[in-house]
Amino acid sequence: MNTRDLEAFVAVVDHGSILAAAAQLHLTQPGVTRRVQSLENTLGVELLDRQSKPLRPTAAGRDAYQLGRRVLASLDDLRAGVASGGEVRGEFRFGITPFLADIALEEPLCSLSETFPSLHTRVNSRWSAELLADLDANRIDAALVYLPGDNEPPAGLARERLCRIAVKVIVPKTLKLPRKVTLHDLSDQRWVLNQDGCGFRRVLRRALEAAQLPFHVAVEAFDPVLRHSLIARGLGIGLTAGEMLKHSPYRKALRVIDVPEFKAEVRAWLVHRPIDGRLAAPLEHLRDALREALGAFPE
Repeated sequence: MNTRDLEAFVAVVDHGSILAAAAQLHLTQPGVTRRVQSLENTLGVELLDRQSKPLRPTAAGRDAYQLGRRVLASLDDLRAGVASGGEVRGEFRFGITPFLADIALEEPLCSLSETFPSLHTRVNSRWSAELLADLDANRIDAALVYLPGDNEPPAGLARERLCRIAVKVIVPKTLKLPRKVTLHDLSDQRWVLNQDGCGFRRVLRRALEAAQLPFHVAVEAFDPVLRHSLIARGLGIGLTAGEMLKHSPYRKALRVIDVPEFKAEVRAWLVHRPIDGRLAAPLEHLRDALREALGAFPE
C-alpha cells in the first residue's frame, strides 16, 4: 500500500472535496483522484460516495479513514522518533468549545507553541457534542469540552475533569424581583442566551422543563459581551459562568441573583483517544497549562 494514496484519501474525507484536498497536498485534482482510486483498487472496495456533495466516505470508507488516520499518525511518530534530538513534529488537532476558548485558550496555546515549536497545532472551536463526534470520527486528537452536571464523556475516550463551573442567572440591576426569587418568578422573562448547542442553555432548558415552565428566548448572541450589553439594556435576562461577570465591561449594570431551585453547574473535561508516542508529551503539557488557566474555578 502506498501511504501517499492513503494521505490523499484522508485529505478528501477531511475536506469533503477533491479540490480542497488537492490544494492541501499541492497536487492537481486528477492526481488526487488517481491516488484515491489506487487505494480503492488495493483494498478492493469503494471508499467514497461520489454522488454526495460534499464527498462522504462509504461505510467501508469510514473504517478505512479511521484506521488510515492511525497509520499516518504512527508514521508521524516514527519520523519524530528519529528526528534530531527527538523533536516533536507533525500536526496536533485540538478542539475546544467557544466559552472555554474565550477564558482558557490563549496562554496554554502560546505555551504549547513555545515548548514544541515544530508541532503544528490546529484549533477548531465547536460545541461539545460536535467535538465529541469529531473525536469519535478521528477528525481531532483531543478536545476541551464542558458537560452538564454529572454527565461524563463517552466510554472509550481517555478523559480528565479539570474543573467545575457554576451556572448563575444574571439580570439588569433595574429589574425589580422578589427578595426570594424562584424559577416561577422568572417564567415571564425572556432570555438572552448563546445559540442552540450551548451547554449552559441546555442546563437552563432542562430546569425549566422539569418545573413545567415556559422557555422564551428573546435574543441569541454568540458574543458574551454583546449578551451582557443587551441584558444591561433590559432586553432580557441571561446566564453567566462562575465569577466571569467580574470581567465584563457591563458588570456595574448587572447583578447575579440566587435562584435556589436552579443550582446548576457544568464540568470541563479534557478528552482524547488513548495516546502514546509523538503526542503524549504535548498533550500532558497542554493539560497542565489548561488546568492552570482554569485555576479560578474549583476542581
